[in-house]
Amino acid sequence: MKSLTKTDFNFPGQQGVYHGKVRDVYNLGDRLVMVATDRISAFDVVLPEGIPFKGQMLNQIAAKFLDATQDICPNWKLATPDPMVTVGVMCEGFPIEMIVRGYLCGSAWRAYKSGVREICGVRLPEGMRENEKFPTPIITPTTKAEIGEHDADISKEEILARGLATPEEYALLEKYTLQLFQRGTEIAAERGLILVDTKYEFGKHNGTIYLMDEIHTPDSSRYFYSEGYTERFEAGEPQKQLSKEFVREWLMAGGFQGKAGQQVPEMTPEIVKGISDRYIELYEAVTGEKFCREEHDDLAERIEKNVNAYLAQ
Repeated sequence: MKSLTKTDFNFPGQQGVYHGKVRDVYNLGDRLVMVATDRISAFDVVLPEGIPFKGQMLNQIAAKFLDATQDICPNWKLATPDPMVTVGVMCEGFPIEMIVRGYLCGSAWRAYKSGVREICGVRLPEGMRENEKFPTPIITPTTKAEIGEHDADISKEEILARGLATPEEYALLEKYTLQLFQRGTEIAAERGLILVDTKYEFGKHNGTIYLMDEIHTPDSSRYFYSEGYTERFEAGEPQKQLSKEFVREWLMAGGFQGKAGQQVPEMTPEIVKGISDRYIELYEAVTGEKFCREEHDDLAERIEKNVNAYLAQ
């Protein structure tokens, strides 16, 4: 199975390129071409091996949810000329990520278990258990880190004090975040899933706030299976989940949490295939559709051909 971990395109009108953790963004001035590569990151570190079909899955899941939520707020998507590519409107991004949590798990649970009772200015109730549902979803923003740096928690008050968004802009970001999470929750429920937590990124284009980047993918979201959730929660057992958390757990079991001096465990072909299979499982569960593997001897060649054909229209 082939994977695409590096790109070096030169599209017509290209003004620059930004290589993110998993996406490469080509600036065409008023538009951008976002390539979802097969790179995978965890603990803000890009892992050494690509995951076949991961980019296709992320791109296609995001495209489906962008289409399914465009009545809530404008989004950047214009077209998906290739299974791994979205072309969209160029926006000036807010330097924050809007993380919304419906359940206490992951990093929030690890902090809570250590005694923390306030995250990003949000006070958490006493006596909560792992994977317990919050009375209402909470928003816990982070700063948007550069490659090699870690995202940092930030409160609404700090965002406003630092001028990262105006009070009016932040109020709209909160509104969109909760409405998008509600829509995602409803769609997940139709698939027998629980949308546990996720993140959204926003930017501005011609003075209007747009939803950017990905939405409701396994890289940006955590899902539980609805069936058996209550029984497992009451028994204090781990939830059966669909997210990238299984990759983090594998890394932690191998002694890696992204800290200085730690080594990523060996990513054998079996490990890589297992991660790819789990992503396919999530794709099919989230979308309710069979995943169609778009294979090609040269993925970069296919992308370049498809994107150039779209741009020439």
